[in-house]
Amino acid sequence: MSTDGLTANIHPTTASIPAAVWNSLVPSTDGVVDNPFLDHAFFLALEESGCATARTGWQPQHILLNNAEGVSVGLLPLFLKSHSMGEYVFDHGWANALERAGGQYYPKLQGSVPFTPATASKLLVPSGQIDIQAALLSTAQQLAGQRNASSVHLTFLPDAEVELAGSLDWLTRKDTQFHWRNEGFADFEQFLDTLSSRKRKVIRRERRDALADGITVKWLSGTDLREEHWDAFFAFYEDTGARKWGRPYLNRAFFSLLGQYMADRVVLMLAYDGNEPIAGAINFRGRDRLFGRNWGATRDVPFLHFEVCYYQAIDYAIAHKLAVVEAGAQGEHKLARGYAPVTTHSAHWIAHPGLRHAVADYLREEQAAVAREQEILEEFTPFRRGDRQQR
Repeated sequence: MSTDGLTANIHPTTASIPAAVWNSLVPSTDGVVDNPFLDHAFFLALEESGCATARTGWQPQHILLNNAEGVSVGLLPLFLKSHSMGEYVFDHGWANALERAGGQYYPKLQGSVPFTPATASKLLVPSGQIDIQAALLSTAQQLAGQRNASSVHLTFLPDAEVELAGSLDWLTRKDTQFHWRNEGFADFEQFLDTLSSRKRKVIRRERRDALADGITVKWLSGTDLREEHWDAFFAFYEDTGARKWGRPYLNRAFFSLLGQYMADRVVLMLAYDGNEPIAGAINFRGRDRLFGRNWGATRDVPFLHFEVCYYQAIDYAIAHKLAVVEAGAQGEHKLARGYAPVTTHSAHWIAHPGLRHAVADYLREEQAAVAREQEILEEFTPFRRGDRQQR
């Protein structure tokens, strides 16, 4: 497969692409990948553990572009999918509509970090070379035809990449997440000073109640992470997964591989009652932000979820001078805890003209609804009026 003097190789595994080649195309600072979810090691752990493979409906089809000299100049992590689970940008209605009309929605191509609703580049090229990014989009469309895929979906894109896709006639979509921003706070109390008096009192009470009776929270990263910690966290994770969707996406082997490959990018927050871990949340540290991911508990303690997932993340970001905490998908309850609404983006190429037209109409209405919702949400942020207007 070739595009404008570039040669595209489709890789069936992350392991078939050398880590040095993969990471050379990922935004980095001083040799360290800025976003941990784009690291070769993260994709490798997902695939080697069996979490993101053909057997689970995530068949890798990573596009690697080489120039005439054989140098790798572009990468698009891509999967051929037989379902729409684990994506956090929902297209089940689109699939149902096409299949009711006699078409076939699956397989489809999905450009994303599996099971991870965090904005990250998908059109990975040195220095943001737009022509190569456009070639990656074109190659994905060609690959869809070869694989008999109905569509290509790139989710949680940065602004520049969704704008490029839109300029090339891809459909674009918006949604809402909640992020906390560090305004250079010296400590948690200084952050609380930006909130209304009522909200400050609520948060202080929640933190006090969550840590009553001697419950403590430890931050574990790097060499401090041991298999016993992963055992405890996996029990929490399984319990949450069973409550929400029946079967968690990630298995126990994945977490061991995380500890083996990239423990320094993990921040595991465990709540203890004495020496017994009773709850935990896993976070990933990027260049300038903390990404909150999964949570679970084996004991119901009032407000412990908010403490471990949101307040401890703020404490960590302040202590380590990180600019942002991304708290994951959905959850308007985050609003009252100082997390403000932000817009996330995705881009979609649909082969079937009728479905494309119907989805385009739907997205116009949905985007207007998202904009209205965010205006309303802004009015309910907990910040004092002056601080709210500055934001």
